[in-house]
Amino acid sequence: MSDPVYQVIGEAADVAENRGKAYMVDGVQIAVIRHEGKLYAVDEFCTHADASLAFGHVKDGCVACPWHYAEFDLETGAAKSLPAVEAVKTYPVRETEDGKIEVALG
Repeated sequence: MSDPVYQVIGEAADVAENRGKAYMVDGVQIAVIRHEGKLYAVDEFCTHADASLAFGHVKDGCVACPWHYAEFDLETGAAKSLPAVEAVKTYPVRETEDGKIEVALG
């Protein structure tokens, strides 16, 4: 298995604590979310109703859909509460020493 290939997608300073930001990366829409100082990257849209998780509520290691409050684990993408039952995909993400966000899609 090869190491993930990271690409720069933006400035880390653009993602505030307990907030998200949407990015389009090689045709894939993702949400980058900062929680407890760490960046997470997940599919942008809720698996229940396609609301943008970039605008979700972040708390206790989860992001909640802004429409119906379905929660997703930021580490695993697992659906943690109804009405969502399907997980969102997660992606490797990191903050570089020079303040950039890098993500690997696959």
